[in-house]
This record gives sequence, structure tokens and C-alpha cells, in this order.
Amino acid sequence: MEKLQYISQGLTIEDQELNIRKALDNGIQWIQVRWKNAPENKFIQLCETSKELCSKYQAACIINDHVHIAKEIDADGVHVGLQDMSVEAARFILGEDKIIGGTANTFQDVLQRMAEPCDYIGLGPLRFTQTKEKLSPVLGFKGYQNIIQELKEKSLEIPKIFAIGGVVLNDIELLQQIGIYGVAVSGQITDKPFIIKDFKTALQYTYEQ
Repeated sequence: MEKLQYISQGLTIEDQELNIRKALDNGIQWIQVRWKNAPENKFIQLCETSKELCSKYQAACIINDHVHIAKEIDADGVHVGLQDMSVEAARFILGEDKIIGGTANTFQDVLQRMAEPCDYIGLGPLRFTQTKEKLSPVLGFKGYQNIIQELKEKSLEIPKIFAIGGVVLNDIELLQQIGIYGVAVSGQITDKPFIIKDFKTALQYTYEQ
């Protein structure tokens, strides 16, 4: 599984598509299509375009929240929030071979996601971010550290956790030392798509856990 996700950004379908194209041109291998409050027909259109583009670039195309749209366009998977459809229901609709990720904010959320089970966990936010309207309590590095520590103390296998929410390039080393698998990035890649190669380089380094 890729260690770097790009969560799409843009207020219009044109912005969204342009940002997704730029990310793919700069080497991203995993797009999560996210466009809150979009008109449904436009969102479906964006998802269809994204799936075509991702197929062309041999990148994974994951749809945020909309399980039925993911099924309709044969996306590679879906990412569900804590208030969205359950992982079990999404799995029933999409089948066993699709990627299903789930959001988490607390240790209890992580345990829930592990039990469901989903393929990866988007844990955050790391810090305040303007890309999400209803922001969960900010975790900070300490929050991640405490959750990983608690998993270790309970002798639980550490799942594939992606840090999300205001993640920047300089965070990678510390996040990996803590035991975080990967990162989901929106703002930094939207603003500077050429930074993707730096993220990929930084994520190659692994630390003893």
C-alpha cells in the first residue's frame, strides 16, 4: 500500500480536476477524491474523470464517503468517516477486493476501525487545518504517540495508520519514528505539487519500532 495519499482540493469541478491532474503529473500514486458540499451530478462527473485519470497513471482512486458512487464507477475503494456508512456495510456493497479506509480521532476509534476491520486508518487531525469544516480535536504528535504506545502496551498489532490534517513535509521523520505508516496530504500538494517527490523520498525511510 502506498504511503502517500493526496486528498483532492478545490471549490469548483475545474479546480478539483486541475489539482488532481497536477498531482498525478508529479508522481502521486493514490488520490482520495474529496469535494464536500458539491452538487451530486458534478461530484459523480469528477469521480468518473478521476477514475479515468488514475487508471491512465496506474494510480489508486479512492472516493471519500460516497460508497454507492465508488461502486458505480468501479473505484479502487472508499474512505468513510465516523458518521458515515459502516465499514461492514461498505464492504458488503463494494466486495472484498476493494480498499476501505476509515477515519479515527481517539484510541477507541482506532480499536473500532481495527475490529471492523478496515484496510487503513486515517488518524487525525495532526494540527488545525482549514480543509475540513467540522474538525475533530487536534491530536498533535503527542496524541499519535499516546495511541501507538497504548496499542503496544495492549500487545496489539499496529495497523496501517495515516496521519491526516495539516501534515507538512517536515513532519514525516517524527511521524515515522512514532510508528505512523503514511500520510494523507491536501494543502501542501495542492499548493506545490512538485513537493510530492520530496514526500515520497522522506517516506522511504523506515525506523525501528
